[in-house]
Amino acid sequence: MELQGKNAVSTNDSTNSGLPLVSIVILNWNGKEHLRTFLPSVLASTYANKRVIVADNGSTDDSIIFLQQNFPQVELLISPINEGFAKGYNTALAQVKSDYFVLLNNDVEVSPGWIEPIIELMEADKNIAVCQPKLLDFTKRQQFEYAGACGGWIDSLGYPFARGRVFEQLETDQGQYNTAQPCFWASGASMFVRAAAFNEVGGLDEYFFAHQEEIDFCWRIQLAGYKVYIEPKAVVYHLGGGTLSKGNRLKNYLNFRNNLVMLAKNLSFIDAVIILPIRFALDAIAAWKSVFSGDRILFISIFHAHIDFFKWILVGRKKSVFPITRKGKIHGKYVGSIVWQHFIKKKNVFSEIVAIK
Repeated sequence: MELQGKNAVSTNDSTNSGLPLVSIVILNWNGKEHLRTFLPSVLASTYANKRVIVADNGSTDDSIIFLQQNFPQVELLISPINEGFAKGYNTALAQVKSDYFVLLNNDVEVSPGWIEPIIELMEADKNIAVCQPKLLDFTKRQQFEYAGACGGWIDSLGYPFARGRVFEQLETDQGQYNTAQPCFWASGASMFVRAAAFNEVGGLDEYFFAHQEEIDFCWRIQLAGYKVYIEPKAVVYHLGGGTLSKGNRLKNYLNFRNNLVMLAKNLSFIDAVIILPIRFALDAIAAWKSVFSGDRILFISIFHAHIDFFKWILVGRKKSVFPITRKGKIHGKYVGSIVWQHFIKKKNVFSEIVAIK
């Protein structure tokens, strides 16, 4: 795999502008129409020292020809097969030399000045290794977007949620979360990463293929002693569901399987022994509830996820990336159950559960 395009370079040119080099890498699979819609906003970004790279992940549409004909200034990385989100990005980023990587979905519209606030924050604090902008919904532009809202959190049982999103409940952005602060995870839809830290912790876990690999990555980043941040001064708009739609059987399977694998990898042994059985029980309740509500597909997805988790325990662990250390301080973890707060106590708003700082 080689970078293609008239502007393709392989060296860090941060000295040319005095600014760190930021490489925006868009992983694409059959996303020609998304590229047509969203790529112009990325190219219009005002940050002076940037590269825009599309890493094509085995597309079978004419995405590559479209880019070559309509966006010749964009660099191309071409893979003959679909390697998934995790391996696709690992393969692509191994070819890119830069100070910062931006992992950006092909269905994200960015604001012109979205890069500057995040780079200023990360340059001011070298211990920040990952940062995300505020994610709003592309079609409902005052509403937070599911994939990351205003900074990802996690509860004691491993359920992810975010400032502005609790399970399926999405809040309207009224500036209530407009403070930059540490969080647990940053959205893979738009994630800034310090390149050296990405390589230090081993990149994304390719076993995950897709879904929750960014949460696992951010957990390992924090265990390594770095911080994950949200910077709401930067704003992007995410369409969402561009590759695997909500309710997709593969998406459900990956979410349940990968969440269990993530817990087994990153929790201490004692915590894993306590928490995993509880998660199995809660997953089983969700599975049987889906059967009685007529959703047999979710039941099958959860069943296969549990089977394959135990296969991972027995033979698949060597395929995963484990924490390099466990000395870092963890931010953005809710000491309690978001399931209890949401489904039993009927709390739908992040600030009803976690005090706003």
